[in-house]
Amino acid sequence: MRPEWSDLERPGQAPLVWERSQATFRSKVVGPHFEQICRTWTRWHAAEHTLGGRRTRVESGTVPDPAARTRHEVDAAVFGRDHEGREVLLAIGEAKWNDTMGLGHLRRLRHIRALLQSRDGVQAQHTRLLCFSGAGFTDELRALAEQDRGIQLVGLDRLYDGD
Repeated sequence: MRPEWSDLERPGQAPLVWERSQATFRSKVVGPHFEQICRTWTRWHAAEHTLGGRRTRVESGTVPDPAARTRHEVDAAVFGRDHEGREVLLAIGEAKWNDTMGLGHLRRLRHIRALLQSRDGVQAQHTRLLCFSGAGFTDELRALAEQDRGIQLVGLDRLYDGD
């Protein structure tokens, strides 16, 4: 808000400041907070059948993509253990507060999963894809998720009601 202080101190300017600051507020405050809510839900409330196993930790992180010379952010990375006690990556997730999630989001998650599966030392053969959205999901994404338990859609109803 520092760049806006002078206008905020002027009477009657608050609505204009809010109008031009909303996008920044959503991306810098609301978005990261929603991501944290999704990680908290995943850590404490998501059912094992949602995650594909019993979680041991949930984090966020980045995955390098050498071919594209970039890095991909992962809003939720869910780890567990296999029957031999080795760490496995149960699920990765993307959280979007104000976006309706669709096939593009799913393609991105699939790409990140493929990058992780190609890395030595990462057990990601059965990694599920979690789509968190405060705005909902496209019909195409819903149809795919109904056919594939490896795709989990988590809207506000699941965040509030569990599993």
